Amino acid sequence: MSLSHQQKVYIPKDVRSNQYITAEIKVTDALLAHYPDYKTCYKTLSRAIFNLAEQEELYNIHVITNDKLPVVRFHTEAYCFPTAEQIIFFYNPEYHEAQSLHSQDDYRARKIRIVFLATGEDIRSNSANLHLKVQSFIAKLMPQLPEKDLTIKVRDHQHLSYDLFAKAKGSKESYGYKLRSISDRYKARHCPLPADHGSLCYVTVKLPLSRMLKQAMLPADANDFTPLYQKLEDAFIQATSAKQLNRIAMVANGLTPLVRNSKYDQVDGTDEVQMLGFDPNVEEQQFIRHWQGDYLVEMVSFTIAAGVKDSKDGGLGRYLNRVEEALKNFAAELALDKSRQELIVRFHQHISYQCPEQLIS
Repeated sequence: MSLSHQQKVYIPKDVRSNQYITAEIKVTDALLAHYPDYKTCYKTLSRAIFNLAEQEELYNIHVITNDKLPVVRFHTEAYCFPTAEQIIFFYNPEYHEAQSLHSQDDYRARKIRIVFLATGEDIRSNSANLHLKVQSFIAKLMPQLPEKDLTIKVRDHQHLSYDLFAKAKGSKESYGYKLRSISDRYKARHCPLPADHGSLCYVTVKLPLSRMLKQAMLPADANDFTPLYQKLEDAFIQATSAKQLNRIAMVANGLTPLVRNSKYDQVDGTDEVQMLGFDPNVEEQQFIRHWQGDYLVEMVSFTIAAGVKDSKDGGLGRYLNRVEEALKNFAAELALDKSRQELIVRFHQHISYQCPEQLIS
């Protein structure tokens, strides 16, 4: 097999591509001193943000001032579901547009988070263009703010989602992706990024605990679910280790996994979010488990993070091919019915950076 072929991964043509960018402005006493109360601050800033977004042709934008974490998913209809700690956005990039303020009048936010959801078609190929628009937006927004000594952090989130078993369901068409890092793609499209930006790539898979799985691994009326979880853990570790995938996690505690670079970010969990910290520079196995034998969940989440070497010289294609092979072996070990069950693979690419002075001055 040629090196060029190994660097490509063949993904079903009905793959869903998504992108959203967040710009986080730290709220300071100096900023709030310009307004009589939090409510006025949030509404005044959101009006300026929405007006500028319209000028920059950014058509699906949300301002979050209650410190809730945005989670973005595809749906044929537009929905926004708030929880105690998250705001979950469902939307179709081809059709849905919005300008929304999500706030709590008497709450002092730690940061004002502006969320830009990608719109239109060909999301992945146009990702650099969206990032350039956001950079232009930030450069024009900062002089309009009453306080000049503010820090702003940008996070660019992109993912591809598809069913690993699509071919078994009759979807024969696929497209060969030569995956590249975000920085390489943006450099080719003249979208500048700071040299010290952070990056992270990983795959997540959610496995529903079907009746078949529970009956196969648990005795009737079981109150201890350890055998089920242990079987899943053992099969997952075996499948990933065989493909030299060393940064892995299994979460079965009902929380939403959130992946971070453990070298730079805190990885403490919350009531809704399970933080997973991986160091992409370390080659030794990093396995994170979060499950309890006395607590049965409906869905188990598995994560496989890429290392620094996986992102260089066309390595992401080889990485995702190894991930797919490991997941197919994992599914075979569990005897999953490919024609009736879905195993949704989400390939995530993230970058983040503190806005340099030349961008916001």
